[in-house]
Amino acid sequence: MKALVYTQARELQMQDRPFPGMGPGEVVLRIDAVGICGSDLHAWRGHDPRRKPGLVLGHEFVGTVVETAAAGFERGMRFTGNPLITCGACAYCVQGRNNLCSARTMLGMTRPGAYAEFMGIPAASLIAMPQDMPDWAAALTEPAATAWHAIHGSLRVLQRPVHACKVLVIGGGAIGMLAGLLLKRLGVTGLSMSEANALRRAALRTHVACTVLDPRQQAPGENQFDYVLDAVGAGVTRQQSLRAIRPGGVVLHVGLQDGASEIDMRKLTLAEITLLGTYTYTTADLRAAVAALHGGVFGDLSWVEQRPLADGPRAFEDLDQGRTAAAKIVLLP
Repeated sequence: MKALVYTQARELQMQDRPFPGMGPGEVVLRIDAVGICGSDLHAWRGHDPRRKPGLVLGHEFVGTVVETAAAGFERGMRFTGNPLITCGACAYCVQGRNNLCSARTMLGMTRPGAYAEFMGIPAASLIAMPQDMPDWAAALTEPAATAWHAIHGSLRVLQRPVHACKVLVIGGGAIGMLAGLLLKRLGVTGLSMSEANALRRAALRTHVACTVLDPRQQAPGENQFDYVLDAVGAGVTRQQSLRAIRPGGVVLHVGLQDGASEIDMRKLTLAEITLLGTYTYTTADLRAAVAALHGGVFGDLSWVEQRPLADGPRAFEDLDQGRTAAAKIVLLP
């Protein structure tokens, strides 16, 4: 089979790879569509030691069963899936918080991912989807579930209903775009989004219809927002978040561009700021995201760009250089 392989920093190559093996309880999918995630781009830049050269990246996928060793999963059935392969037995998995499973592995990180014609996966990780759902839309399940998990997890700590909050989303990539669309659906009218890329700012104005800021020219005001969602996770955006949040507000940290960095702990303490971290999604979030995408909760998704898998190297370069307005590029093997 053909696969797009991460060979070294800033390099992807189309290579011939063996057809995937299949253990008990697993299936082999023909990959119908797969998205480019910010974490894939981070790895391509050589910034993720967990993803080593020689790896097939890609974990935002939809595919069709072509081989099966799992009861109830027949050839021809289409699924999206949870790329986090979890144990199913630890305390977190039993609680339904399987994103925190300490034994988890991940497609496109510790096992071959979906930038390929075919991929093996445990059937327990598959997520049912409407069979009439377009491939490119179903491939957005994973990032949509990330936004869904983050926002719904934060609602319980807000001091007022979210629709009454003045909200700032930092970052107009896929997670920021989906978060903005979901917040608008939840009734937020006072929404601002901060994005450095001019093409993406134009896309945000068109598709989210909110106030859009260029952080290089117009920093978010100090103490102006009840709720800030950082979908970038850089040192500078963490500082922006703490400056922008009002006393008593909530900062939701989603992005992971940088590791440790300084934040204003004095303001965090004296102003009683709630700082939340959120990681990926649960299986329940993925199922909810499928229903939300299919039901139009995230709009018509016309901001998504589709390209053939063979164009993957160019797609990564375009994203890296800011040459595309698309918050999400979906590759079609």
